Amino acid sequence: MAVPPPAPSVKNDLRRSLRAVRRGAAGRIVPAAQAFIDRLRPGLTVASYHPVGGEADPQLLNAATQAAGCRLALPYVIDRATPMIFLAWDGGTLLPGPFGLQQLSPDAPGVTPDIILTPLVGFDRAGNRLGQGAGHYDRAFAEYPQAWRVGVAFSIQEVAQLPCDPWDVPLNAIATDTEWITPA
Repeated sequence: MAVPPPAPSVKNDLRRSLRAVRRGAAGRIVPAAQAFIDRLRPGLTVASYHPVGGEADPQLLNAATQAAGCRLALPYVIDRATPMIFLAWDGGTLLPGPFGLQQLSPDAPGVTPDIILTPLVGFDRAGNRLGQGAGHYDRAFAEYPQAWRVGVAFSIQEVAQLPCDPWDVPLNAIATDTEWITPA
């Protein structure tokens, strides 16, 4: 059962403090855990992201994805209100997008992700996540309920318990620089 929505300032305060913590983790590497590699199959589509604002870099997860014969995709964002879509990425040029994002040209082919790698601001061991606050990943999880949801973060972004809203969809796994977490 969902916890009643917290006052907006609770999540916003957490975002501010966890972003500062995250910026301090620059240079840490998030490895491709064996549990992630075991999930990959040729032909799957893995939606990844290009890190901004100190987000954990999924480069080793991306490399494992490509080595397994999977297709990579990146999110494409228009604005805060429009749901993001995923576009096939061949490693080519990225263009400036809203919110400081680097993204593909909108004429890249759209894809349906089998796995969604999600940048985190914060997380807890129950699989709850704190994102940037625009709801893009919440809406993507609702649009692609069959996709395996993997948060990517630094271990120092973990909190004991995050407040969650009724629309929050928990993660299936969390990849950090120190461990692979599978929520119970």
